[in-house]
Amino acid sequence: MRVRRATPEDHAAIGEVTVAAYAAFTPATESGYVDHLRDAATRDREAELWLAEDEGSGAVLGTVTLCPLGSPWREIAGDDEAEFRMLAVAPEAQGMGVGTALMGLVVRRARQDGFSAIVLSSLAEMTAAHRIYDRLGFVRVPERDWSPAPGVDLIAFRKEL
Repeated sequence: MRVRRATPEDHAAIGEVTVAAYAAFTPATESGYVDHLRDAATRDREAELWLAEDEGSGAVLGTVTLCPLGSPWREIAGDDEAEFRMLAVAPEAQGMGVGTALMGLVVRRARQDGFSAIVLSSLAEMTAAHRIYDRLGFVRVPERDWSPAPGVDLIAFRKEL
């Protein structure tokens, strides 16, 4: 597996992997959010889009969006905190260490960029991702939980660096 910055040629595959990874958490009535998940080109333009790929086939196994200072994709981070969004692993690649590899990139980049911590928001139901965050030293910060839309309640996590 190789982790690298996405290119425009990767956008369609990244969009489909993201939609597939979030399918269990996205009601069919939320077609607008599905379009948002699929729109890898905008994430790449307004933030930093990364992927994990199979070195043999080149298949996209997972993706994560890093949200640098000034990015409209930042939601809860202070100026001294890194933030990431839309960690997604293809259903067929789950349990193969893809999420952990992508989180390794998140932590390395946050340290390189001089941030004091990393924050993220997640649905409470995304327990597989929460296990990765827990293993990497993220802790819940309930005082930063929030709701971007009615019926969508996000829980916050933070890792000191």
